[in-house]
Amino acid sequence: MENILKDNFKFKNKKMDYLKYHDTYKEKALFGRYITLDDIELLLLKYNVEVVGESVLGKPIYKYQIGTGKTRILMWSQMHGNESTTTKALFDFINVLNSNSEESRKLLTTFTFCMLPMLNPDGAKLYTRENANSIDLNRDAQNLSQPESKILRKVFEEFQPNYCYNLHDQRTIYGVENTGKPATVSFLAPAYNENRDVNEVRIKAMNVIVAMNKTLQHYIPNQVGRFDDSFNLNCVGDTFQYMRVPTILFEAGHFADDYDREVTRKYIFIALLSSFEYLHENVIVSNENEEYLKIPQNKVVFYDFVYKNVKLNYDGIEKISNFAAQYEEALKNNKIIFEAKIIQIENLENCFGHVTFDAKGEKYTDDDDNFPNIESKANFYIGTQNKFVNGLLSK
Repeated sequence: MENILKDNFKFKNKKMDYLKYHDTYKEKALFGRYITLDDIELLLLKYNVEVVGESVLGKPIYKYQIGTGKTRILMWSQMHGNESTTTKALFDFINVLNSNSEESRKLLTTFTFCMLPMLNPDGAKLYTRENANSIDLNRDAQNLSQPESKILRKVFEEFQPNYCYNLHDQRTIYGVENTGKPATVSFLAPAYNENRDVNEVRIKAMNVIVAMNKTLQHYIPNQVGRFDDSFNLNCVGDTFQYMRVPTILFEAGHFADDYDREVTRKYIFIALLSSFEYLHENVIVSNENEEYLKIPQNKVVFYDFVYKNVKLNYDGIEKISNFAAQYEEALKNNKIIFEAKIIQIENLENCFGHVTFDAKGEKYTDDDDNFPNIESKANFYIGTQNKFVNGLLSK
């Protein structure tokens, strides 16, 4: 019977056209990496929202609650101000909930959703991970030293969720183990103790993750990772899991040539919707722990650029070597600028590049000292024909 339920669930998810759903309900007012309170406030004010507190700099933190169902879902995004992909996906999902469609009616009668779409508006404006006091809110779950942390805890205690969705972005450095595939979406059912034991609460989170992974494999095969589950009670997910509420960490990662994270946003949306399809169908399995552990782990194996078999001049001695460059994200004139810098020379075994260039033994030169110095801008030449500007081959 259990296998039949699993097969039925898989069939229903495969049948649903999630890509068409996203095309229909994508919030077109939101685009790119720099998403601030100014961008979402007008969208939120269309609905019956509540200001549940203020940030360090006095910016409102909004709560949006909708639905009448008995399963209560708490979701928060942009706890880290520079992690905006899941915020975009959350607003795509909000459009579904307000579509007056068969899907929305099913969701709203099954669930009650409580959303904090931007927990850290100050960090979002400054495009920083931390809040205005330079505190990482995801390391403040025990001290509750910051107003934003206190707001999340107060909403959690008042709403009494059955599930928590902790929505984040991760850097382009993460891949799916050693497959050479980027970790476009990653999940975690956080540990609730130092031993990383599995109890009935954590199993519920694992089951949902397994269901989302099964759906995503139809769209991004081998590009779903499992985040490290080292226990840290200062982290919000670990704390809520410890408080016996199944909690799921979402990490929006890299898809090829998608530095605006517009493609990844789509897969976060699919993950969200498929998770609620799973919970709505009430497909109960005893324990998906083994399937959860089969999801490959995230590993730091990627650079944005890898340049192989390059002839480098080491103080007069020429040697064939490799080097890598990585984008640094900088906020300039209210836009995110990607600046490629050299960060590694040699020691690139078992590493991959989102862009890889094979120099085939041609010589590296630049306009400075003809060596790819660490932290220097990735502007250089390889051979006589290949000019690289900001990491990319110039045409």
